[in-house]
Amino acid sequence: MDNGGGSSEAAAQPLEWKFSQVFGERTAGEEVQEVDIISAIEFDKSGDHLATGDRGGRVVLFERTDTRDNGGQQRDLEMMDYSMSRHPEFRYKTEFQSHEPEFDYLKSLEIEEKINKIRWCQSANSALYLLSTNDKTIKLWKVQEKKVKKVFDWNVHPEKAAGNGPIFGSHVSAIPKSFMANGGCGERNFGCASNDSSFPPGGVSSLRLPVVVVLNLIFFFPTSIAIIVLVINCRHNVTSQETNLVAGCRRIYAHAHDYHINSISNNSDGETFISADDLRINLWNLEISNQSFNIVDVKPANMEDLTEVITSAEFHPTHCNMLAYSSSKGSIRLIDMRQSALCDTHSKLFEEQEAPGSRSFFTEIIASISDIKFARNGRHILSRDYMTLKLWDINMDSGPVATFQVHEHLRPKLCDLYENDSIFDKFECCLSGDGGRVATGSYSNLFRVFGCSEGSAESTTLEASKNPMRRQVQTPSRPSRPLGSLSGVVRRVKGADNSALDANGNAFDFSMKLLHLAWHPSENSIACAASNSLYMYYA
Repeated sequence: MDNGGGSSEAAAQPLEWKFSQVFGERTAGEEVQEVDIISAIEFDKSGDHLATGDRGGRVVLFERTDTRDNGGQQRDLEMMDYSMSRHPEFRYKTEFQSHEPEFDYLKSLEIEEKINKIRWCQSANSALYLLSTNDKTIKLWKVQEKKVKKVFDWNVHPEKAAGNGPIFGSHVSAIPKSFMANGGCGERNFGCASNDSSFPPGGVSSLRLPVVVVLNLIFFFPTSIAIIVLVINCRHNVTSQETNLVAGCRRIYAHAHDYHINSISNNSDGETFISADDLRINLWNLEISNQSFNIVDVKPANMEDLTEVITSAEFHPTHCNMLAYSSSKGSIRLIDMRQSALCDTHSKLFEEQEAPGSRSFFTEIIASISDIKFARNGRHILSRDYMTLKLWDINMDSGPVATFQVHEHLRPKLCDLYENDSIFDKFECCLSGDGGRVATGSYSNLFRVFGCSEGSAESTTLEASKNPMRRQVQTPSRPSRPLGSLSGVVRRVKGADNSALDANGNAFDFSMKLLHLAWHPSENSIACAASNSLYMYYA
């Protein structure tokens, strides 16, 4: 699947991944606080901004710095040499507290502040907009620059000022040598002490305050009595000294979900978005926070008849009337909102049939889809279950067009993984901008990159560290099959490795799990979250 304009032969070449940056790196033996663990990550549509959310309810924004216009011939030369010498570089921009812990008194339920998902909205007037959600409440945030005005031109030196705080401002003049004759520090002279050597013993002859200028003189005659209003302003001593980034909550979309929100997704129309919990999907208008429309409801009349729940939902990238959602049974449903107001009936169903005799106690658990993503062109859907990545063509519902083994080496360990609840971990997935590669996370802070272009057998395992190739594992990939000549379902291929060890004989650490990662929308750059650290790589 080569949508980037390059040849399939070039796309089939494995990428050489290199370390780019790390934010919040842990030192050896440092204990990580639970609230600092990253729980969501998302690039904006341009790739110039990156947002992360953590379990403490905070959202941290990063901005790209290597694309700034330097002007002149140097800029042109840099652009010509961009692919060889430059790669995406980001810096910390700002952060804000998005959600706070709450308590539902009606249900006696604590609501965590953990950020489940972040989605960028269209920017406007140099301001950034994004949606963030915890289990119950979605918020729309606006981040913009604001100039802060401060008073300056005091004639008292900050070190000689009375009181505990300094005088604000950067422009000060020297304190006069002559002081007032009666300006000593007596009992009635508040703000200084007689034994304070930092204040002039004779006082200050004069204190220059901000200049008050009369701007206008207005007369009102409500009852034949002239009321003079002086409109004044401080000028000449008030200046804009710095620009601050301010995050403001513009909308709060609450009280629409009885169960935990697992997904939010923006529509291509720029006006609406969806939110999904275990049993329902709601449609919102960005401008209306007190009303939403329930478009999918899988809740049975009797909860004892419940057999599956919604695990993830996402809008089609270009068709505003289409969306897809996945279930705990391993199926993906494509729905068209033009068919009916309540979209309980799907237009297409994507699921893989079980092999005869393969069913076990763990079959349904490992088949549950934890994440789905549309390719940028909208033709394919990538899904992640516990064991595999699967690529689906929306025009072919007979089965996935490609299957990538991620955790096949853990199949003999399913009992242990069930005992320590690791089997319920929800790993995310992502696609490159051209659709030629896919990626997902694993244990021991490892993540996998697979090539899905025609003829590609790329399968790379990397570690979230400054040396990503340190623990590279060479594992067999699924058979390569051109996407243009598919007539059936790609068979599952069991790897030869039946132990939970990597190629160097190191045991996988199930407490170190790389659940969240994102691919830059237009370049081969991946951002991944390992505990409280954000690692970035490029190829």
